[in-house]
Amino acid sequence: MNTQPLPQTPSLRLDGRRALVTGAGRGIGLAAACALAEAGAHVTLCARTASEIDAAAAGLRDKGLAADTLALDVTDVEAFRAAIDGREPYHAFVNNAGTNRPKPVTDVSLEDYDVVMNLNVRAAYFAAQSVCRRMIEGGFRGSIINMSSQMGHVGGPNRSLYCASKWAMEGFSKAMALDLAPHGIRVNTLCPTFIETPMTRPFLEDEAFKASVVAKIKLGRLGRVEDLMGAILFLASDASSLMTGSSLVIDGGWTAE
Repeated sequence: MNTQPLPQTPSLRLDGRRALVTGAGRGIGLAAACALAEAGAHVTLCARTASEIDAAAAGLRDKGLAADTLALDVTDVEAFRAAIDGREPYHAFVNNAGTNRPKPVTDVSLEDYDVVMNLNVRAAYFAAQSVCRRMIEGGFRGSIINMSSQMGHVGGPNRSLYCASKWAMEGFSKAMALDLAPHGIRVNTLCPTFIETPMTRPFLEDEAFKASVVAKIKLGRLGRVEDLMGAILFLASDASSLMTGSSLVIDGGWTAE
């Protein structure tokens, strides 16, 4: 008889852990908060619009899950840092707040540049810094999940500004992973294709544009937020304990060609 012990599958459960999600009032952020809460984490939903996150957190609590809220604008770096400093450290951070202003490169304005880069790069960078500082202070090993995009790996028409922001995120995430590895803090990016959300809906209402997008997605359909929930759990949990400085690309085959 073989007496060799069988390996055990790492758990995707997050019981006893704390998780923070920015941009959590809708779309991918709301899906992330639901996934983490359903896995047992106490989740803090953060966004500018208090009514949205209050309603979402109440819905989670109605299901017997643990959730609270943090209503602020993550582009206010000092306010975000103060809020994080005043709370217990988190074990997982989904750095999700972001925006897009798709335009041809010849039409991008200084205002467009400042809005996109201020949120997608500056705010995301310093939000991750604030969270990881508290992790280190508390002696927490944890996971930072920076919400990037397939556009952090390729280019696209009318996406020069968005691509610039997500390529920047890919770069700082790899470097953060190196700095934080000695503390047991992992940093990875999640890179979706076009997901049907309130942010993408106005673009996808253009049938010609939608058809061009679906033609690039080899599995033949747009993404849904549910397509990302398992990946978020994987990156937040012990199942990805040896993964850092990497990108998890969920793009239906877009970047494979």
